[in-house]
Amino acid sequence: MSQQLINAISIGSIYALFAVGYALVFGVLDVLNLAHSAVFMLGAVFAYSLIVLHGMSFLVAVPLAMIASGSLGLVIEYVALRPLRRRNAPQISALISTIGLALIMVAVVEQARSGTPLAWLWQDGANSVRFPVAAFPNPTWHIAGLTVEGSRVEIVLVTLVLVLLLSLVLRYSQIGRALRAVAENPRAALLLGIQVERIFAITLFISSALGGLAGILFAVATSNIDPYIGRDQVELKGLAVIVLGGMGSVPGAVVGGYLLGLIEVISFVRFGSTVQAGVAFLALFLILVLRPRGLFGARHRERL
Repeated sequence: MSQQLINAISIGSIYALFAVGYALVFGVLDVLNLAHSAVFMLGAVFAYSLIVLHGMSFLVAVPLAMIASGSLGLVIEYVALRPLRRRNAPQISALISTIGLALIMVAVVEQARSGTPLAWLWQDGANSVRFPVAAFPNPTWHIAGLTVEGSRVEIVLVTLVLVLLLSLVLRYSQIGRALRAVAENPRAALLLGIQVERIFAITLFISSALGGLAGILFAVATSNIDPYIGRDQVELKGLAVIVLGGMGSVPGAVVGGYLLGLIEVISFVRFGSTVQAGVAFLALFLILVLRPRGLFGARHRERL
């Protein structure tokens, strides 16, 4: 059980980092960005391509992959969200638009499997790929009968540092105050001189960069990258996490991510892998029945 708790903390870190991107966009733009799972997948694909196909080191490839993922967030904003917002389209339109963009992103990676013209992105003909073992240091420690992998410790530390940094930026920086003002009331923020459209773009960039990093960490933890890791592995879990923590709440997304990881591990130990996902979502359902607004939700609360 103790060994599984270590796994829960590491996978919970990935859920938390992924869900923070969801929560950030929902908190500021009041829409669900369902292309976030495709950005998650492409973050891992970009890092893999830079390391394996272009010979970069892991420490160089990861920041570049985060920048590329953040740039995809700008594509989502300018292609899928802003045109609809300017036409006062209903929120369901943004939902459908981001789903369509996610399908396009997955199709691009699928096309890369067959080589040209996207051979720079994927190993020709491979159904799934992984980072080389030598790409990043992964020492193993044996402590009190437990096996602790260095990669899992690094995943937790990276997540905690980035979440803390994001919280400090949101709370104390000028951009953070502008983000919180737009999240509270975009019209009032515009009257105060805040460039609301610019804040929307910054929000998509930050959330997508974090989502891309979450995809990289997931690929490190599972030794697997394929075009569907976002859709099949984390999309619904990320949505469950932000609902559990409170829609639009960054602290809630973090706590919800770790809680979901813990629930999954307990269900795996007690019932096995066949019912793991079902038990996890049943527990989430019961919590939401008791507290519909989530752990950090309230009737009147400050977003972000």
